[in-house]
Amino acid sequence: MSKGFATNRLTLLAVGVLICFLAVGVRLVFLHVLDREDLLAYVDKARRQIVVEHARRGAILDARGNLLATSRSEITLAVDPWALVDYLEADKNEPRRARKAAAERTKRVQLAALLGISTGELEEAFVPRQRSVDLEQDGRDGARDGRVKDRWVKLREGLDEPTYDQIAALDIRGLTANRVYRRVYPGGGLAANLIGYLNREGTSVTGAERHFDLYLKGEDGWIESEKDGTRRELAQFRSREVPARDGHDVVLTIDSVVQNIIEDELRSIAEQYNPNFATIIASDVRTGRILGMANYPSFDLNQYNKAPLEAQRNYAVTDIIEPGSTFKIVAAGAALDQGLVTPASAFDCGNPIANYKGRDLKLPKEDHPFGLLTVSEIVSHSSNRGAAHLAMLMGGEKFHEYVERFGFGASTKFQLGGEVRGLLEPPARWDGLTITRMPMGHAVAATPLQIHMAMSVVANGGALLRPQIIQEIRDADGRVIRTFEPEKRTQVMKPSTAALLAQMLHGVVGPEGTAAGFDIPGFEIAAKTGTTQKIIDGKYVNNRHVASFVGFFPASRPEIVLSVIVDDAKMAKGNAYGRAVAAPAFKNVAEQLIQYLGIQPVTPLTRNLLAMQGGAL
Repeated sequence: MSKGFATNRLTLLAVGVLICFLAVGVRLVFLHVLDREDLLAYVDKARRQIVVEHARRGAILDARGNLLATSRSEITLAVDPWALVDYLEADKNEPRRARKAAAERTKRVQLAALLGISTGELEEAFVPRQRSVDLEQDGRDGARDGRVKDRWVKLREGLDEPTYDQIAALDIRGLTANRVYRRVYPGGGLAANLIGYLNREGTSVTGAERHFDLYLKGEDGWIESEKDGTRRELAQFRSREVPARDGHDVVLTIDSVVQNIIEDELRSIAEQYNPNFATIIASDVRTGRILGMANYPSFDLNQYNKAPLEAQRNYAVTDIIEPGSTFKIVAAGAALDQGLVTPASAFDCGNPIANYKGRDLKLPKEDHPFGLLTVSEIVSHSSNRGAAHLAMLMGGEKFHEYVERFGFGASTKFQLGGEVRGLLEPPARWDGLTITRMPMGHAVAATPLQIHMAMSVVANGGALLRPQIIQEIRDADGRVIRTFEPEKRTQVMKPSTAALLAQMLHGVVGPEGTAAGFDIPGFEIAAKTGTTQKIIDGKYVNNRHVASFVGFFPASRPEIVLSVIVDDAKMAKGNAYGRAVAAPAFKNVAEQLIQYLGIQPVTPLTRNLLAMQGGAL
């Protein structure tokens, strides 16, 4: 071999080595300078993980602490079929590797028993698989030949905590668990229109779930760290840990027993009369707290997806009706409060014409022919013309003022929202007959809750209260962090006037009243029947009605306000009057509430003492 050839070969070798170093250098420049940001982002994406720790949503409770809505912890269990393969490949000691594989198979037999599936089904889930991917989209996730390892096979959803604890104790390689909270409603359809629900995405939709969501939802926590190739956390690289904060509990004012009583009665009404809708409301006289509010139709909260939209409405606040004769308490109360009349003042209710401000007005028809009636008899007999006389005596402006005082034409500020204001026109927009028709509950529209709260004015000494549905907020440890006190909106009339009107309303269930026979001896039912013709295609029709019976008890010592309103009941015979449809339901519910709440009867001695003290309050 010549010396020149050896020199050339050495030169070529040196050049080759130099080129290799230059290539490495160029590659390093690309890795550490030119592509540095992209590669760091890829590594961070591949290794960084954020594990969300879901907060537990607060419970919704009734006034006695019974669960109305709660969040049940559930586990979704999955397996990474490649985890055991990777684990065994890391161990080159064959006998030891076989023992590890056998131990894992034994654990899987126990896992199959806990999951209630066959061993064969479970082994199928542990078979490693690959799936095809788009290289352009997923090439940087490990796919080099158009295929990637499938590392997530779901085994079971909805595992309860005790079962998962047994599974976790097996320490099976490759299992992963995700804890979620599923909203459940122990009462099913109980108070469904009040409680509301969460949809499949966990979004609050209606009722208390929606309107108190800020209190209920809590705050999710998270853990920010890194993971290895088998997706296990590298705890030493955990950079941040924020604990979850569970939601607060919301305590409503409703009583589950009271709610169940009125819902049972609504089911009976629905079976018997098949109404368009029906509502029953019960509240505490002194505080305005709603003890029960139920509607027909309703639905099961645990199967909300099967419920039609009309069943999900809270008809007590979303729909308006003409109040009919229940509205006569406004004219009677206002005239008494103004000192224009006494219970013994008499009016001619037989004459179909009355003079008002120099004009002869046609008065509304009566259900029965009347002659001279006192104010007490106007109330107990439910005289349309008598109510018109009382309103005309005051004049349109003053009467309208009292209508507003009683809460008509304005929101009650119901805390669950969805409420409509009702309809009440100012006197400037009244036609010539409105002053004679509105006192009997026509030419005005209100929600069942507005009608209910107007009657509560008479029961609690003349004050209009805000209806209250939320009692307090508690934190996750049960400590009360906020309470909601009764809220007075306005003083409608003097306490003495309210007490006087309460005794007059007791006459409605007396021998000559429109609801004779519906009193409860010793408990002094004070109430008002209501029957209003429905407006169909712009006209009042004679065979379709809204029936109502709204009142309180005992009259001389009021404790409970109760309303029963039935829209468009279908009667086999006769018309769906308040006396026929709503009054029996009122009495059934009242008798059960008296027993459950331990309301004591009013003795003659008690009645006399209350009268000496100024009446109901």
